[in-house]
Amino acid sequence: QVQLVESGGGTVQAGGSLRLSCEASRLTVSVVHMGWFRQAPGKEREFVAAISRRGGTTYSADAVKGRFTISRDNAKNTVYLQMNSLKPEDTAVYYCAGSAFGTILTNANEYNYWGQGTQVTVSS
Repeated sequence: QVQLVESGGGTVQAGGSLRLSCEASRLTVSVVHMGWFRQAPGKEREFVAAISRRGGTTYSADAVKGRFTISRDNAKNTVYLQMNSLKPEDTAVYYCAGSAFGTILTNANEYNYWGQGTQVTVSS
């Protein structure tokens, strides 16, 4: 079965950086859309960034634009989320997701596959 395994989360001070990784098994990241979402305590899951299959067009939420970058390494079958200039409001569980047939990549309902999540905590 398909597995998405996130890693790279942790605790960092405001202004710091983290890079999240999402390694896929039984799913080729270059032929599906891949996205990152996050969920803070008491809040709904929200879109962070996505990268389209094949062409690799990227999309980012306004809240992270200019600070977070999504990328893909086809040889490693891994998707990354580079997070710079982190803020306390970025604190959340971050989830990697894959969408085989979705068209609206900012919509979590368009994604078929989900990882277990990795915690990111940004202290002030």
